[in-house]
Amino acid sequence: MIDWLQSGDDALFRLINHTLSNGVFDKIMPLASDTPGFVPLVLLVLVGLIWKGGVRGRLFASMLVLGLCLGDWVIADMLKHGLARLRPFNHLLDAHVLVGKSGSFSMPSSHALNWFLAAIIAFTYYRKSIYFMLPLAVIVSFSRIYNGVHYPGDVLAGAVIGAGTGAAVLWSVNALWRWAGRRWFPFWHARLPSLIPPPSQTPSLPANLNASSPSQGGGEGMQTTVANSSPDQHWLNLGYGVIALLLLVRLAFLAAGKIELSEDEAYQWIWSKHLALSYYSKPLLIACVQFLGTHLWGDHEFGVRFFSPLISAGLSLLLLRFMAREASGRTAFFVMAVLNVTPLMALGSMLMTIDPLSVLFWTAAMVAGWRAVQPGGSTRQWLWVGLWMGLGSLGKYTNLFQWVCWVVFFVLWPPARAHLRRRGPWLALGIAAVCLLPVVIWNAQRHWITIQHVASDGRLGQPWERTFTLDFLLGEALVLHPLFFLGALWAAAAFWWSKPRNAFPLFLFSMGAPLFLLYLALSFHSRIELNWIAPSVVPLFCLMAVYWEARWKGLRRLFNPLLGLGLGLGFLAAVLTLDANLLTKILQRAPPPSLDPLRRVLGWKELAQIAGQERRDLETRTGKPTFIIGEHYGFTSEITFYLPEAKRLVSGEPMVFAYASREPRNQFYFWPDYLGRAGQNAIFVREVERPKLRPGWLSVWWNHSNNLYLPDHPTASALPPEVTGQFETITDLGVKDVMYPGKGVMRRAQFFACQNLRSSTNHPE
Repeated sequence: MIDWLQSGDDALFRLINHTLSNGVFDKIMPLASDTPGFVPLVLLVLVGLIWKGGVRGRLFASMLVLGLCLGDWVIADMLKHGLARLRPFNHLLDAHVLVGKSGSFSMPSSHALNWFLAAIIAFTYYRKSIYFMLPLAVIVSFSRIYNGVHYPGDVLAGAVIGAGTGAAVLWSVNALWRWAGRRWFPFWHARLPSLIPPPSQTPSLPANLNASSPSQGGGEGMQTTVANSSPDQHWLNLGYGVIALLLLVRLAFLAAGKIELSEDEAYQWIWSKHLALSYYSKPLLIACVQFLGTHLWGDHEFGVRFFSPLISAGLSLLLLRFMAREASGRTAFFVMAVLNVTPLMALGSMLMTIDPLSVLFWTAAMVAGWRAVQPGGSTRQWLWVGLWMGLGSLGKYTNLFQWVCWVVFFVLWPPARAHLRRRGPWLALGIAAVCLLPVVIWNAQRHWITIQHVASDGRLGQPWERTFTLDFLLGEALVLHPLFFLGALWAAAAFWWSKPRNAFPLFLFSMGAPLFLLYLALSFHSRIELNWIAPSVVPLFCLMAVYWEARWKGLRRLFNPLLGLGLGLGFLAAVLTLDANLLTKILQRAPPPSLDPLRRVLGWKELAQIAGQERRDLETRTGKPTFIIGEHYGFTSEITFYLPEAKRLVSGEPMVFAYASREPRNQFYFWPDYLGRAGQNAIFVREVERPKLRPGWLSVWWNHSNNLYLPDHPTASALPPEVTGQFETITDLGVKDVMYPGKGVMRRAQFFACQNLRSSTNHPE
């Protein structure tokens, strides 16, 4: 039966791809499959509908985006990998291929799925759209066969699945709204009882959703529910729903394993296999969290990152309830939404680094602290402040600066100083100090190495060469969303110069501005990493929300479009940081690897495979045990995680080492090294150095436009002197391109065969 279907598919494919072939179609059909500028045009149309299309336009845009995400990224992807059907050009050697050969599987056709899904949703909200959407869907689907990249069966399956998915999305979302709207959003549901209007009805909402209207509703019971509800509670319920949805989506994305570990994640995963009181560069909490996650789910990306979406959901929930209590439900919802579409914070909700822990505990201490400084604040609330600040300092040393923020607040708000005459703040200080004892003990035994490392990160001992302030500001604007970054700076500056000042905005200012200003000042001397200010983002965004909420009514016509535009662009940017394939679709070409936002989390499996093969080859040639040495802690950690035989040995006698140096450079210095393996061989791995980058804020554009990224003929520099003195002979094995499917060269690594480890080599200490 299957052979018969395949034969029929082959015959029909040849009929369309061969028999119907002609010069006119040869020019038209490739354009039908991939029209230049099509995706940007669709995005502009969606933005226009959201802005000027009223409720009908917003519903259509929302349903379309939801349907495409579900159909293209979930259903089509699962079916393609599950069925694993090859493209026609992989099976039929005489196939005429008029467009690029995709490396993905064939069944179903994503083009057909997306177009028929869009046609169904468009017909539901705009009936006359069927006259052009259906013909376009048919033409695009036909072009996929004519262009030689899909079988007719793939296209038919895509069309059926797309139409079914579109109908299912419309029905299920509307059913969910009918059920949940009555219970959780009765006021809004009374004005919009259905998300799918009849053909002659245009859904509409009153301009002011906060005004009650007893004339509408679903009977006496519904009127009573609406009367007993409040708009603030509606915004809170909406926030709860968004937080739950984001949590499920993020967990599902991580479970799909689409992105690999970053260097820091892999590095700290190895820490979790060697639990200690502290580590060379960071406190112990990140290792504890990864230890728990991998013991729950195993040593996979999902286990390493499991707690990151949970931390993000907890932070969003904490922020939502805090701002609803101190401002309003609407303000709370939008500040929570803004935070989740900010690229830096959105990335932190997926990667398990020290920043999610730092931001969570900084915010928790801020929330508990605001309760504690109230006139009726209790000692118990101060104890919570101390605990959260102590845990924060075990997550990231930056959190110690929050004590400076408290000093600033006490200086600027005299009524709060009354608490200094009570025991609460001092007990909080004591609890936080006790939390730091593991770090103090570990460092006291190792000559306070962490203090030296943190000081070197700030480069304070180096001479001043130039200012990095413009780089810092433009970089922060990029990772924090230009619109929201400018809005936060404006709000902070305007608040500072305003008189009189209220306690709550002043408290938010004190919890965020000092840290930001510290790094702004340091940027005049040193280059600042963009994530260093992460703990200050939440209080500054809260201050922004409070400041602009007070001015919303007067500038409503300006604020609403700007807020919608900001949230939309932020959502798009957040998605692009995790799925660069969308950027490829928008630009109609893949971005160069040097500018790929996912470069840091792709290609490591391929690197580990190359390193493992080089190790096996050398071991086979010489008959001696062979291990791997990484020049950088990131390479060492990634190869350990993604090389199966190395991962199995991570808790015992390792297979992959960082090179043994004379002075501490990373945590590997404090663990057993390879110097006791006299006579054995090693493969040394290093990343090929790039030419020195042109300084300044235009560095990205300059180096890309002048082809300074990933040079064609890299020049290898000498190995570290420690390594050259440790082995009898070292042979350059050349530079290997680390390829990633569909993206090209992600990085280049150089390999050396190091033979016969000298027995006279002593430990660097």
